[in-house]
Amino acid sequence: MIALILITLGSLGVLASCTQTGRIPTDAPEAIKRAITRCDHEALAKYYDDAAKEMRLKVKEHRKILKSYESLTARPEDEVSMLQTQCRSLIEAYEQALKANLDMADFHRSIAGEMK
Repeated sequence: MIALILITLGSLGVLASCTQTGRIPTDAPEAIKRAITRCDHEALAKYYDDAAKEMRLKVKEHRKILKSYESLTARPEDEVSMLQTQCRSLIEAYEQALKANLDMADFHRSIAGEMK
């Protein structure tokens, strides 16, 4: 589940930092392989920060969805319980992806900081 989320994140968009150098990676795996400058690592940090922001939004959305499932009374309890469980699993997966993206952003910021 987490791997699928992280793969999906790879296609979320273009990084915006260091635009003056023309090094805006559109392919994260390739950008990681080619990252040798401070600007490269700042761009990767921004990429992961943006991915973390998306995960934060997903967590918030699924917490609202969970509250909706918790308020259902017209459905059989086992169906509602299954939906609540699935929703909680998604929240946990998005929270893990959020933390992983923040950790990767911090890593690249640290490398960029060492290059200043």
